[in-house]
Amino acid sequence: MGYKRKEYENMEGLFTNGKKKFVKYDEGAAMYSMGIHAFTELAKEAKAIYRIRRIVLVNTEIIDEYMENFRDI
Repeated sequence: MGYKRKEYENMEGLFTNGKKKFVKYDEGAAMYSMGIHAFTELAKEAKAIYRIRRIVLVNTEIIDEYMENFRDI
């Protein structure tokens, strides 16, 4: 059974100074225009996950650095 994606109409309202440092899975998936499962796998591979009590946060700076390693030159 699939889950319906949350649609964020006002993406600028989610960010302060242009970008958030820590996001939840659903916010990160919307930021990077990918599904939640793909984003969680990417965050695990990049080792950018922070577990604080019952909340999981992903560091977007680590994700960006990890994704730059796959850039074609």
